[in-house]
Amino acid sequence: MKGEGNIRLRLIVLSWLQFAIWGSYLTSMGSYLDRVNLGPDIAIFYSVQGIVSLFMPALMGIIADRWVRAERLLSFCHFVSAALMIYLGITGIRLGDDVTFMDLFPAYLAAVGFYMPTIALVNSASYTALKKYGLDTVKSFPSIRLFGTVGFIVSMIIVDLTGLQRTPGQFFVSAAWGIVMMFYALTLPKCPVNKGGQKRSLSEAFGLTAFKLFKKRKMALFFLFSMLLGVSLQITNGYASPFISAFGNIEEYKGMFFVDHANILISLSQLSETLCILLIPFVLRRFGIKTIMLIAMLAWVGRFGFFAIGSPTFPGVLFIILSMIVYGVAFDFFNISGSLFVDNETDASMRSSAQGLFMMMTNGLGATIGMHIARLIVNNYVYSETDPELVMEGWKMCWTIFAGYSMVVTILFALIFKTK
Repeated sequence: MKGEGNIRLRLIVLSWLQFAIWGSYLTSMGSYLDRVNLGPDIAIFYSVQGIVSLFMPALMGIIADRWVRAERLLSFCHFVSAALMIYLGITGIRLGDDVTFMDLFPAYLAAVGFYMPTIALVNSASYTALKKYGLDTVKSFPSIRLFGTVGFIVSMIIVDLTGLQRTPGQFFVSAAWGIVMMFYALTLPKCPVNKGGQKRSLSEAFGLTAFKLFKKRKMALFFLFSMLLGVSLQITNGYASPFISAFGNIEEYKGMFFVDHANILISLSQLSETLCILLIPFVLRRFGIKTIMLIAMLAWVGRFGFFAIGSPTFPGVLFIILSMIVYGVAFDFFNISGSLFVDNETDASMRSSAQGLFMMMTNGLGATIGMHIARLIVNNYVYSETDPELVMEGWKMCWTIFAGYSMVVTILFALIFKTK
């Protein structure tokens, strides 16, 4: 029992660090880019997460399976990503407001390319450690993963309270966590490497065999709607902070707490996420998969719609807070219920590939397409204006369009998708 408690604590620290690295910049980078006149390019920075998610996790997975132990590869990836984050921070400080897209984007693309595979590597290392101590991964891992969201929230608040959310200093915070993680990963239990035995083909490793599921009408519709809903996943990560901060350009809202501390307000979204993770087992027992996914889709309508009618003053601030609260339902209910649906509807021989396909359609294709569409909309209604009042009207129009899109997807899903 002592060994079990020790490994749980070690994996909690692992999960905490993993997401603290991400939380340092994911929700605040948009504000920094907006401040240095790169607002029109925010979507490009955020869309690369989807692009690299199409191939880098699978590529690193092959390396971890065949040649390099997962914990060592995890350490190496965090070393490279942290070094690139330091470069971004130094470049941002050195060039100040004169920094350009090409000064930041190549290094950021590489940093994200090495960070995104570490999420899967952390899962792999955690599963290996839990099984080594005879623990049930299904029962043990969710409560461990919960602390990852806590780490994300804490990192967001640190960046906010230190005044770094609109500066390149946030990259140094991410790098600091990354360096700690680089050393900590090497202390984890050794993960096996299968140099011999059965080897998967590249198509199997990249999950391409799961595309045969599109032959089934129900699965084809499910993956299609997964992509359509995945369009919404990264929009508020990229644009919520610039939107809230933009109120500060209007005299009426200058100096208000939530305007100056957008990250603290946005952290309520992650707090909601932790509560929803705990709520999911109860909800799954009460409702079917389709109902849960419909609830998630309606929550996305609320996420965007409440932004459209919100403001920093009462009662408008209540709508912004409601937008943060429904985020947990929108994000967790969709991702977890969707993953369970895929698990129940696919054969064991391609279960992992099917999960990879689900992630590819949502966080890969869907999120990437969504950010590029959002870029066109936001640039047209927001960054084409200079008057602060017109800028805020533009933001409201954007959130209304996003909410309308989510509602259309919800209605189509309710009418077309059929399952027991």
